[in-house]
Amino acid sequence: MNVALPIVSLPAQAEGTPADEVRPRGPVADARHHLEVDRVWKSYTSGVHVVRDVSFSLAQGEFLTLLGPSGSGKTSTLMMVAGFEAPSRGAIRVDGRDVAQLPPERRNFGVVFQGYALFPHMTVLENVAFPLRMKSVGGAARRRAAMDMLDKVGLAEFAARRPRELSGGQQQRVALARALVFEPDALLLDEPLGALDRKLREALQIEIKQIQRRVGVSILFVTHDQDEAMMMSDRVAVMQDGRIVQLGAPDEVYLHPETPFVAGFLGETNLLRGQCVGQQGGCAVVRFADGVTGPARLSRGGARPGVGAAVLASIRPERIGLLARDAAADCVVEGVVADRVFLGRHTRLVVQALGRTLVVSAAEPPAAGVARGAVVRLGWSREDAQILNEGGDATG
Repeated sequence: MNVALPIVSLPAQAEGTPADEVRPRGPVADARHHLEVDRVWKSYTSGVHVVRDVSFSLAQGEFLTLLGPSGSGKTSTLMMVAGFEAPSRGAIRVDGRDVAQLPPERRNFGVVFQGYALFPHMTVLENVAFPLRMKSVGGAARRRAAMDMLDKVGLAEFAARRPRELSGGQQQRVALARALVFEPDALLLDEPLGALDRKLREALQIEIKQIQRRVGVSILFVTHDQDEAMMMSDRVAVMQDGRIVQLGAPDEVYLHPETPFVAGFLGETNLLRGQCVGQQGGCAVVRFADGVTGPARLSRGGARPGVGAAVLASIRPERIGLLARDAAADCVVEGVVADRVFLGRHTRLVVQALGRTLVVSAAEPPAAGVARGAVVRLGWSREDAQILNEGGDATG
């Protein structure tokens, strides 16, 4: 999304605070700040619901990502938090105070879109200082605060340059500095790296996390890029059709998806159908094809399948191991290698087993000696097979 002007939400100046003072701030001082989105809906007169009953909280210093495909409601949710869209119902609270009906300029949020929207006629320093100028902060204090923020994002030596003299990554860091300089309660980022090439995007992902740790700001981040969400986030909220379908730490959401949609959207997976023949230690005991039986972890968000119930399990390719002849695992199957592709750090095997095709991502070795047509033993643990709640559609 491109915008013509930089977007900043400036808090009202506290009574009795001199205009030329900028108060120091850090993670400890900011412990009181907390954002809550409580059962928020966004509907249009046509009856279309773009956001449906969305709830989440953002703790001070946390990095929370709204992840989903186009049309999932992630950007609409961020726009309501920022104040550019009004919720049809629900509450948005900062420190317990509902701000859902306040205009953007009365919310203390910094917002960065994919378009950097830097003023081309201003220097880098002037761009970063602009929000403080709008807040009537005095010139000397404004310059000190802007230089301090440029130092935090590693651009102090570029203060006198114009935006056109910077690379795309440097311009993005200037946009971040401008959104942070007025000490926002939270930083809202909507696909900020989408216009960059892969190498630069990956470098900036690391830099943004480093900047966040130095500044101590909370971040609400929107992306459709699964790898970006996994790498940057403390928690990930996966959105589908206007709802949050799963929210948790990246490893939990990836390894233990609760629906076929989450399993497919977050990467490649093997979906295996079977029949529940019992439960044991928090797992369903599943009979797969060819009479193979093994345990699979139960979904936190789904019903417990009864004996005889049809179930669907997800197993990530890298969680399936190549087993030696005498090795054991919670579930063991045999299959024939139909294809083999060397990918550097690992080898992708396509194996015909359980009456279907399984994809296996195996390290080198033991995959080095495996050829097409070879008979292999595969195995996985109970923690690596996840029973899914079939309330969502599979993707991928």
